[in-house]
Amino acid sequence: MEWFVYGRGGSSPIRIVSKKRRFWSKRTLFTGLVILLLAGLLWCAYAFVMINRAETSNPLQKADTGIILGMSMWGDEPSPGLKERLDYGLKLYKEGKFASFIVSGGLDQPDLKYTEGEGMRNYLVAQGVPESSIYVENKATSTYENLRFSKDIMNRESFQSALIITHTYHGRRSLEIAEELGYLRPQLGLTESTVMSMAKHKSREVLAYTKWKLQQLFL
Repeated sequence: MEWFVYGRGGSSPIRIVSKKRRFWSKRTLFTGLVILLLAGLLWCAYAFVMINRAETSNPLQKADTGIILGMSMWGDEPSPGLKERLDYGLKLYKEGKFASFIVSGGLDQPDLKYTEGEGMRNYLVAQGVPESSIYVENKATSTYENLRFSKDIMNRESFQSALIITHTYHGRRSLEIAEELGYLRPQLGLTESTVMSMAKHKSREVLAYTKWKLQQLFL
C-alpha cells in the first residue's frame, strides 16, 4: 500500500514539493546576487587601490619623446585639467627629460575648431616650444587609441622610448595599455590635479579600469 501525507488544509504532496522548490530557487537566486555584489565591491576596492598606487617613474630617465594624453577642450582652449598636463609636460621638457612632444586627442564635438591634439600644440607653441618639436595625433577617442596612435608616430620617427604624461589617477591604466602595446620600458610623468573633483574622476576611472581589464582579455 502507498501512504500520502497531506499538509494542513489537505494540501497535496505535489504542492508541498512545489513550494519547497520555489523557496530553494529564490534562496539560490538571492545567494547568487549577494555573491556577485560582494565580488563587485571587492573588485572596485582592488581597482581603487591599483589606481592610487600609480606614481611618477623614479628616477626619470631621459626619453626620446613625451606623450601628453588628451582631455576635453573648452572651446578653442584646453580645459583646466588638460592645461595641468600640458604645464607638467612643459616642466619636464625644460628639465631636459625629452626633446619632442607627441600630443594626442581627437575632436570632442563636431562644432569645435580644434582637436585636442591641435589645441595642445597651440598651447605649447604659445609657451615657446618650437612647432617642429611637436607631433600631433588627431584621431584618438580613448586612452587606448591615444597610446596606440602615438606608438605609430614613434615607429615612424624611430623613437624608442617615451615618457607618458597624464594625471596620477589615470596613470595605472595608461601604463598597462602602453605595456600591452609593446612600448619599451614606458615611463610615467604624473601630476596631481587642483582643478578637478577627484571623487568624480577616480570613480569614473574605476569603471574605465574595469572596462580596460575586460578589453585586455580579448587583445
